[in-house]
Amino acid sequence: MVRTATSLGRSGLQDWIIQRVTAVILAVYMAFLLGYFIINSNFNYETWRILFSFTLMRYASVLALFSLILHAWIGIWTVTTDYIKPIVLRLLVQMFVVIALLFYLVWGVHIMWGI
Repeated sequence: MVRTATSLGRSGLQDWIIQRVTAVILAVYMAFLLGYFIINSNFNYETWRILFSFTLMRYASVLALFSLILHAWIGIWTVTTDYIKPIVLRLLVQMFVVIALLFYLVWGVHIMWGI
C-alpha cells in the first residue's frame, strides 16, 4: 500500500469515504438553509441573527465548515497529485492550500463563536 504524508486517510478508500460523508453533511446543511430561506420569505438580518443564535445551529455550521475543509483538501490533494508532477511545485501548492484552509477554518470558528 502506498502511503503519503499529504493524504488525509490511510488509503484512497478512506479518502473516498471521507469525501462522500462530508458531501452528505454539506448537502443536508445546505438543504436546511434553503428550506429556512423558503419558509421565511421575509428574510432580513434579524431573522439571520435569530437563526444563528441557537447553539445547535452554530455547531451545525462549524461541522459544515469542517466538512467543507476536509472535502476541499481531499479534492485539492487528488488534483495536485495527479496533475502537478514536479514535487517541489506540488508541495508548495499544497502548503499554500493548507494554510488558506486553516485560515478559513479559524476565521469561520471565530465568526460563529466570537472567540
